[in-house]
Amino acid sequence: MNLKSLIVLVVTFTIFSQSFFSQTIEKNRLIVLTDIEADPDDSQSLVRLLVYSNEIEIEGLIATTSCWHKTRVDPDSIRKIIKAYGKVRANLEKHERGFPTADSLISLVSQGLPVYGMEGVGEGKNSEGSDLIIEALEKVDDRPLWISVWGGASTLAQALFEIRRTRSGEDATRLISKLRVYTISDQDDTGIWIRKTFPDLYYIVSPGDAYGSATWNAINSVIDGISNESISNSWLAKNIQQGHGPLGAAYPDVAYGMEGDTPSWLQLIPNGLNFPERPDWGGWGGRYELRIPDFSKARKGDSGVPFEADPRAIWTDTSDTYAPFKSSEYGRTVERESRTFKGNKVSLWRWRDDFQNDFAARMDWTVRSFEEANHPPIVRLGHPPEITAQSGQFISLMARDSTDPDGDHLSFLWFNYPEAGDLHEPIEVSPANLSNAYIRLPDVKREVTVHFIVRVTDKGTPALSRYGRVIVRIFPNRQ
Repeated sequence: MNLKSLIVLVVTFTIFSQSFFSQTIEKNRLIVLTDIEADPDDSQSLVRLLVYSNEIEIEGLIATTSCWHKTRVDPDSIRKIIKAYGKVRANLEKHERGFPTADSLISLVSQGLPVYGMEGVGEGKNSEGSDLIIEALEKVDDRPLWISVWGGASTLAQALFEIRRTRSGEDATRLISKLRVYTISDQDDTGIWIRKTFPDLYYIVSPGDAYGSATWNAINSVIDGISNESISNSWLAKNIQQGHGPLGAAYPDVAYGMEGDTPSWLQLIPNGLNFPERPDWGGWGGRYELRIPDFSKARKGDSGVPFEADPRAIWTDTSDTYAPFKSSEYGRTVERESRTFKGNKVSLWRWRDDFQNDFAARMDWTVRSFEEANHPPIVRLGHPPEITAQSGQFISLMARDSTDPDGDHLSFLWFNYPEAGDLHEPIEVSPANLSNAYIRLPDVKREVTVHFIVRVTDKGTPALSRYGRVIVRIFPNRQ
């Protein structure tokens, strides 16, 4: 009996009764808190966000303070970039529908109080921004509300203070349960106050102010042993800033680090890899674990933000082990690098070339016709995205029905993501570059889940990738 016949005989595919994947894909709701003008990277992140504004439902853009920007807020700087977006929106609509008008986005611009941290929290300290957050939470909408914090969190802290002060315990719990917060480290003294005061609040953060060790910092970190071209100033000039109309011209040069705030919302882009409710599964915004952070080896920065241990579990930094793939000129088109990388930053930079190329393509959309630009492939799995199998079985994972809107050739790459599942020993997929993958599952003594990812990449310019995630629940053999 040959291998393919054996696979057909032994594998059965079943849909789990409760599936993330069976849900209709909806836009994620988002409010941004930004200390824009403290660092050019906020303006950079806003430019990128606007070219994805048809895929994320932006409900507020709030100018705030931070430890670097304590006594002023700059909502006009947000409006200026939105006006540049308004000049290219019509061209974006040639590529995908649903981009909001500039006027509608400008109506969402607001501001917090121009004071630092806890000075802006208390009775009588509401602001346009804190009111906007509460108003968004009170909408009749079952979707979570993501708060992406690029600077200080004082405006969010005031909204939470006001909810606790004015709502019944049951109503406050209901409203707060809808919040999903991702902060770019702690940039004022309200972050630790929020986490202590609202212990059930969903919160993603690399705590403290030692930014160099944070997961989000991987977006602009120069990593030894890999190509860093896609975060270089020359790459940004060519692919984003120059020749890309008024929105590209609004993307400022790097001063401290490129787009340090972008990871706080990258996981909201529906690309087949990202599942925002499961930070432990990993995605473009990095991978995070729900735990109490270990401060024993933490380093203090120079921001003046309090350096306090978290008393409860939060979604925070965790480690990936990753051996990159490289192109091969002869024979099989890809092979594993000999070098293996490990650490929390790995969980983000491993996707960096993909999301940089995706941004570059969308910036092309601002000035080019549909025929002149590239568009991402559409991944189609030939089976449910969640399946069950027995210990030691062979399985066949299929993505051969994937297509490309531009008619480009597609390349496939299958790999196991050990840290996203229960079995942390990697499962080899070989050959990894077929549209269908044939895999022998390991022998297990207990029920486990394992994650396999297919990365489908076109050969357009720039090359664009989308993904399919397959979760396999493996049952031990009956004795």
